[in-house]
Amino acid sequence: MKRSIVAALVLAVSFLSGCATSGAGIRPHTAEPTFKPTVDIAGSRALYIYSLSRLRLLDGDLDGALTLLNGAIEADPDSAFLHTAAAEIYLKMNRLDDALKACETAIDLDPNYRQAQIIAGTILAGMKRDKDAVPHLKKAIELAPDKEDAYLHLAVSYVKLFDYEQAVDTLKALIKIRPDSALGYYYLGKTYEQMKLGREAISYYRKAIGLKPDFEQALIEMGVTQESLGLVDDAIDTYKELLAVNPFNLNVTQHLVQLYLQQQRLEDALPLLLDMKAKGVGGLETFRKIGLIYLELERYDEAIATFREILDKEPAAHQVRFYLASAYEDKEDYPRAIEEFGKIPVTAFNYLEAVGHIAFIYKDMGEGDKGVEVLKQAIASQPKQLDLYLYLAGLYESMGKYTDGVTLLLGIEPEFPKEPRLQFRLGTLYDKMGNRDESIARMKKVIELAPDDAQALNYLGYTYAEMGIKLDEALQYLKKAVQLKPGDGFILDSLGWIYYKMKRYDEAVPVLERSLKLANDDLTITEHLADAYVAIREFRKAVELYKKIVAAEPERKDIQEKMRKAKAEIPDK
Repeated sequence: MKRSIVAALVLAVSFLSGCATSGAGIRPHTAEPTFKPTVDIAGSRALYIYSLSRLRLLDGDLDGALTLLNGAIEADPDSAFLHTAAAEIYLKMNRLDDALKACETAIDLDPNYRQAQIIAGTILAGMKRDKDAVPHLKKAIELAPDKEDAYLHLAVSYVKLFDYEQAVDTLKALIKIRPDSALGYYYLGKTYEQMKLGREAISYYRKAIGLKPDFEQALIEMGVTQESLGLVDDAIDTYKELLAVNPFNLNVTQHLVQLYLQQQRLEDALPLLLDMKAKGVGGLETFRKIGLIYLELERYDEAIATFREILDKEPAAHQVRFYLASAYEDKEDYPRAIEEFGKIPVTAFNYLEAVGHIAFIYKDMGEGDKGVEVLKQAIASQPKQLDLYLYLAGLYESMGKYTDGVTLLLGIEPEFPKEPRLQFRLGTLYDKMGNRDESIARMKKVIELAPDDAQALNYLGYTYAEMGIKLDEALQYLKKAVQLKPGDGFILDSLGWIYYKMKRYDEAVPVLERSLKLANDDLTITEHLADAYVAIREFRKAVELYKKIVAAEPERKDIQEKMRKAKAEIPDK
């Protein structure tokens, strides 16, 4: 810790730069060095020895430079300049106490010697003695009110003392004298950020950037603050602006990629990742992300080529092998998909999932019985793996063999008595068989075993809504499910639908509107929202939604009838 303080104190404003923080670790442009030696030495011998000391210092010989400088001080002990020069050498040697003592001697000799005052202030601040630093920094401002460095140091110390008002006043005083001080505006932004006044902080960062368009640290801080306020699109624009200033800032590039991925802006993330790949940045992780984006964009051949490129370098990358097999599966090249899933060894963490995929691929090929055999063979070799039984039960369900699925799971239930996933699968199977009572009982068992299972809460709440029973109880289940997974559009749909069933239409509509956005225009949710619009007499909106359903499912006579009735309610102009 002391080493970083010493390095920062060699140039005054570089200490201030070190106080700034950012996710990308970028530092702002600094002002000119504070310490500009001016000859203030009485006597030619002291001046001569001081000159020799400077030469040693330039050669990096700190011990030799200090020895000579002490000789100069012996020749002229009343020189505040020489004692301050000694303080600078002590700083380079990480001898903070000696540096501070030398500054104090200089100040005793000449209280108006600005270099000694500001170095003493920065040393004390670096030693976390900001309260003691303040008088020295204020004196430095008094001695040279047109120089920005002491204002900046003083403001930082006030912030560290949580005296934000004084920090703001100090920086505004600087800006009044130096309206071109980009650092002044920057540190005002930092101060307001510390005060949790993000929008004010952004306004000052903008002013700093306006004065210095290549001010990377201000751009970073502004982007981070925008993110914290949920202004993600603004943050993205800021990071793009920063990359226009410095296209080689890889930290920002990687962060921007991550933001694009979080926002599902895959087309925007891809060029940045390809550029990183071309520059050899990010290693195989960059390749992996590129491959996954190609996969998500259904550019299967490019995904396959990317994953194979990774496997050529790292054949044991079983997750990448899984992605490669998934690309073949999505491309409906089933034989190659089975081949690649089959290469994942039994020791790999994703082996069970790979077996499950193979089984369902056979089902998609019209060979469901072969998929059943694959899973039965896997179970025979690993009878304690619940996932394999669940895959087999799911396969039975997809093949319409509900009784086989229930028989399988009931047979292993004694071995897995506290497994909520087993109960959930049984619940869905019973539901498909039309046994609602047993389905409800199993879902309640899930909630008993795992009270925070959002899917079971949703399933049970929606079931009650569809049956039109126990609506108050259903509402509590669904409220909890939404609390657990607020971004799940389908759970929100269930909540909106229960409000509809309870005739609380004004509450249903906004929930269903949000649900539809999150669930990418799912047709069931579209119908629910259209029905809710009808209930609040928003017939035009209802008709538009019914039209979308009919366009996608023209055979839906029930929707056509709903649309006809809604149109009839629209008043003639």
